[in-house]
Amino acid sequence: FYAKKLHDFFSVADTSGDGRVSWEEFSAVLENERVRAYLATLELDAQQTKGLFEMLDGGDCQISVDEFVRGAMRLKGQARSQDVVAIKTDCASIVKKVDDMAAAVAMVQAQVGRYASVSV
Repeated sequence: FYAKKLHDFFSVADTSGDGRVSWEEFSAVLENERVRAYLATLELDAQQTKGLFEMLDGGDCQISVDEFVRGAMRLKGQARSQDVVAIKTDCASIVKKVDDMAAAVAMVQAQVGRYASVSV
């Protein structure tokens, strides 16, 4: 029931109909007093929801319906603290960056190894 209500909110916010909500769409819908009241019935205030958008945004200023619903559900459940959601999101981002760096280091090591074997 709660997830459906979140989907309903997301559908209203997705004015482009592309299945993703941009920051512009999201912030525009939060200007509507009825939307803020609806969010309040879901125990989400507009400020909290803005923070959630920023946490879920992967840097492209857009979130999917699944990202939004999962994040809002985390806030609703036992892990209500936005700090917990932020930490989880930050950790996922850090893990991806570390994986990317490890791949880059491996590539450099392979190139150095080829260069060293050619020059010997």
